[in-house]
Amino acid sequence: MTTTVNTPDTQADPTASAHDATQQTAFASTSADRRLSQLDALEAEAILVIREMAGELERPALLFSGGKDSVVMLHLATKAFWPAPIPFPVLHVDTGHNFPEVLAYRDETVERLGLRLVVASVQDYIDDGRLRERADGTRNPLQTVPLLDAINDNRFDGVFGGGRRDEEKARAKERIVSLRDEFGQWDPKNQRPELWNLFNPRHRPGEHVRVFPISNWTEVDIWRYIDREDIPLAPLYYAHEREVFRRDGMWLAVGPVSQPRDDEPVETRLVRYRTVGDMSCTGAVESPATTNAEIVLEVAASTLTERGATRADDRISEAAMEDRKKEGYF
Repeated sequence: MTTTVNTPDTQADPTASAHDATQQTAFASTSADRRLSQLDALEAEAILVIREMAGELERPALLFSGGKDSVVMLHLATKAFWPAPIPFPVLHVDTGHNFPEVLAYRDETVERLGLRLVVASVQDYIDDGRLRERADGTRNPLQTVPLLDAINDNRFDGVFGGGRRDEEKARAKERIVSLRDEFGQWDPKNQRPELWNLFNPRHRPGEHVRVFPISNWTEVDIWRYIDREDIPLAPLYYAHEREVFRRDGMWLAVGPVSQPRDDEPVETRLVRYRTVGDMSCTGAVESPATTNAEIVLEVAASTLTERGATRADDRISEAAMEDRKKEGYF
């Protein structure tokens, strides 16, 4: 007696096999194409934060100094609401010691985009006696009171800022949405969790929140994004010849508010700026970089953050930035 056993055909159809392989390759290729690049993911996160907080808050504003981080923030806000205009004003705390090139860029950008600019002037506070000049001549720490007054006077309940966690250890502690109490102060030990990208801007009357959409960006990310998006910047970010003098390991520009001492010879060097602050406390770095791509390579090779390398106001003490933030600084 012969028994017949039904078994599956062990010989695969070569046509079907080739077809399946083609489908799998096409699926893998499509999946790879759909993956966001690092810059796309950072951009998407920042735009999400801006849109969500603009919807939650009643009267937000965006800090805009004309520096590269605030320029990227403004570009992201423009993308977030395009083709509609940005639905909130921009706020600048003007120390009176700003680089002229940055102020010119700020005004041109505001006019080009049709923005409402609110300026809080440190010089006004010094002139009427509400603030006094510091012995070291820097005005960056004097920005806190005009900033808080501008927030209160304009009833801003949320302020977008361009702080990044890689800049400085105090900023590394900051949440993306950070509560400020009725005195504008920050408590680094009392911050809200931000699980699953859920942001909580709720606050009581008199309080407000600071929002940092580019918290997870690095300096290299900023420059790669500026290069990709072809965002114009103030010219002092690129290599140019400038009269400078050496002080505390930094090249400071010769200007009305930054004059060399007798033992500080003036030299003409090819320099650029990694960050923008007061002329009196922001140093330049020697660099031949004249394009965004060259700056990306230069920054990627650097072992110092831009604030650590070129900001004298962060050298006042080990906890200089955190102390200012607790008082209400950016």
